[in-house]
Amino acid sequence: MTRQNKTSISRRQIVRAASATLAAASLGSSTAQGNTDMAEQDLIDPVTRYPKPPFKKQSQPWPGLAGKMEPRPDHGESSYKGSGRLKGRKALITGGDSGMGRAAAIAYAREGADVAINYLPAEEPDAQEVIALIRKEGRTALAIPGDLKDEAFCKDLVEQAAQGLGGLDIIVNNAARQQTRASILDVSSEDFDATMKTNLYAPFWIIKAALPHLKPGSCLIGTTSEQAYDPSPDLYDYAQTKAATMNYVKSLAKQLASKGIRVNGVAPGPIWTPLQVSGGATMEKLEKFGGMTPLGRPGQPAELASIYVQLAAADASYATGQVYGSAGGSGQP
Repeated sequence: MTRQNKTSISRRQIVRAASATLAAASLGSSTAQGNTDMAEQDLIDPVTRYPKPPFKKQSQPWPGLAGKMEPRPDHGESSYKGSGRLKGRKALITGGDSGMGRAAAIAYAREGADVAINYLPAEEPDAQEVIALIRKEGRTALAIPGDLKDEAFCKDLVEQAAQGLGGLDIIVNNAARQQTRASILDVSSEDFDATMKTNLYAPFWIIKAALPHLKPGSCLIGTTSEQAYDPSPDLYDYAQTKAATMNYVKSLAKQLASKGIRVNGVAPGPIWTPLQVSGGATMEKLEKFGGMTPLGRPGQPAELASIYVQLAAADASYATGQVYGSAGGSGQP
């Protein structure tokens, strides 16, 4: 080998070494910066994060509005930050005007999904706030009011959502009716029928109508409750429907697994939503709402948003037939 070649090789080796050193330094700096950013995130004490009882006595006619509650529930309007986990997805959420449905709708939009929400006409003021938040993220937002106790409407709801969004791949059956009754003797046949149709028949009708639209990778999510496992004596009919929701999640997951469609559930504990102020709790229970949990307060819908995102995201592809609990330290799932 000539001296010139040796010199050339030596120079190339020096350049390579210098480049590697710079790259390593750059990576180290970047990693250190990333660690610094992570370290700078403040810890949040879950005990003191949100309001605790006693709460003000308040009552609204069914179905109630989140905008009129004191304090107003937090659905993640200003706190939820997306990262593109659901980019391009198309979701239908029942009860999307308030509560967990609203929290899921906001989170889905900020994760990149287009969203259709269903709600009762009386809930229009809440619904329009949600629609505005979805559109603010640059996503398609559909408002489809109507009564889920009507089978024909449930079928039409799915078709409107699929057409308006250009398809469907996430169905969240979240809407529910809850009315407190001290005794089974106080539950009329009309009451019982309304609760069963809203909480059980509607998901049945919606899922049947949605299945032809769902491709492998799609998912169904049901909102069950700690009431499925530890029912309150004054929620006789509501608690039954939540136990049935937990059961259909597990049954349907097995049925649809071979089609690549996942089915999961979310089981909240006491969550601050219009259900509580529109007949879902007595005034005595409302004043102390959530105080019996280990955290000593009710949950806020925003605290469940990430669970609905996780169950819809592709990186949860092995989760089906699962029920994810969020009950402030109580509850069983």
